Amino acid sequence: MQETIKESPLFWPAHFEKNFLMVLDETLIPKKLHYIKVKNAQEAVAVIRDMKTRAFGQLLVVLSTFLLEIKNRESKIQFNDLQEIAQALNNSRPTFPFAEVTGMVLGFAQKGLAQNIPIDVYLPKCIGGYLEGIRYRRLERVQKIAAIIKDGDSILTHCNVSGELAMAAAICQAQGKGIHFFATETRPYFQGAKLTTWELERMGAKVTLVADNAIGSLMADGLVNKVIVGSDRSCANGDFANKIGTYQIAVLAKEFDIPFYVLTQPSNKIAKGEDIPIEIRDSKELLEFGGKKIVSGNVDGFYPGFDVVPHELITEAIAIDVR
Repeated sequence: MQETIKESPLFWPAHFEKNFLMVLDETLIPKKLHYIKVKNAQEAVAVIRDMKTRAFGQLLVVLSTFLLEIKNRESKIQFNDLQEIAQALNNSRPTFPFAEVTGMVLGFAQKGLAQNIPIDVYLPKCIGGYLEGIRYRRLERVQKIAAIIKDGDSILTHCNVSGELAMAAAICQAQGKGIHFFATETRPYFQGAKLTTWELERMGAKVTLVADNAIGSLMADGLVNKVIVGSDRSCANGDFANKIGTYQIAVLAKEFDIPFYVLTQPSNKIAKGEDIPIEIRDSKELLEFGGKKIVSGNVDGFYPGFDVVPHELITEAIAIDVR
């Protein structure tokens, strides 16, 4: 039986209020908790593309967008409408497996139509049940994470799965485990500095912010004995993609014989890591900060949003199946 766990706002960062989808704007944390009011599929795509929400939040937005459109259309939604919504979501960002999620939703709709059940009746039940299952499995994984963390552990994290690591830390604290986290800055958006440290500290964990380029020194000095990261896309052979910088952490962990854990979701849609499409973000995200240029002269920027970790570097994948 799952024990009651205090939830982080990042654990379930999107919810409905009447006919609007409220999405937590993660770019404003830690300054304030603000939810963006999303009214339609076009606005949902913008929330995803502008990185207002991350991996799991994007999954929630994708699934909820279909419910949003069903709620707000004056006439009953048709299958070709669902296809158009799916296409728009699929094109929002390349690395996250949107097509797998939207394909599942289209499959739900086809199954209902085959039984002569209207889409606006059948699909909300399917998506609602699916989300309920995900919540249960995510809470299970929080327990698994807490179980692998031992008293005295010092854990490095880089772009972990929203909510889960912090909630596991709260369980560990309740169990009397003395643990410490090192969180990377996670440039150039500084999700580590803005989100991870905020979330861990908010849940009562001890956390230290470390520069992205200090990982080797940190491990060489024996300050870390575990690594736990998240993932955005998985392959049939166990390779995975995560926020840029994860690969070098995995290589260093192997070099220093430090266990490397990844929170992931299995998929057989892509055979191996080299087949994952890597999103190249706008170079301005590196060359500018706060809307102002931070380099002089004619300097180019190159910012792949993700890198791929080969399965050989993984100690254990702590997985939940969200298919």
